Formats: sequence, C-alpha cells, structure tokens
Amino acid sequence: MAVKMRLTRMGDKKSPFYRVVVIDSRKAQSGEYIDKLGYVDPLKTPAEVKIDVERAKEWLAKGVQPTETVKSYLVQAGAMEKPTKLSAPKTNNKKKKE
Repeated sequence: MAVKMRLTRMGDKKSPFYRVVVIDSRKAQSGEYIDKLGYVDPLKTPAEVKIDVERAKEWLAKGVQPTETVKSYLVQAGAMEKPTKLSAPKTNNKKKKE
C-alpha cells in the first residue's frame, strides 16, 4: 500500500482550509484518511500552520512520502530538515529552428 502525507481541502467556497493527513495514495482527495496530523490556514497573514511534529516524524520514519507542498510545511514546522533541492530542475531541451 502506497501511503502519502498530503493536504485535504476543507472549508467553504472561496475560503479554503487544509488538513495535513496521512492517506492511501489511491484514495480520493477528500477520501477516508488514516491519520490527521494538523492543519494549514492560508487566508491568515502569514499562513497559520499547525502540525503535530512528533506524529509527523513517526510517519516519516515509517516511510510515508510527503507531497512537495506538505514537505515545505513540515520544514516550516520543524518536523524535517530542508532538503538541498525541493524539486527537479527544469530543463530546456527544445531545438532552435535555423
């Protein structure tokens, strides 16, 4: 079973609120999750991030893969160290017309 740590959208129309959850990667975005780790409120300035660091570290030790967005929130909360690069560099392999 492929397990991921990702965001689930909550809240009303035009007022998003996200939960950080551990979920089977094959489930729907708002499907049944295994564990709730915290929440993110992007409407506040700065964005309010509340994550249970101890439980997040436990899940990461078990091999759960966080998405890029969740990874940045985990770094911000102090649950993991900042990686040297967050995503693959973009390359430009297009040939020029002569």
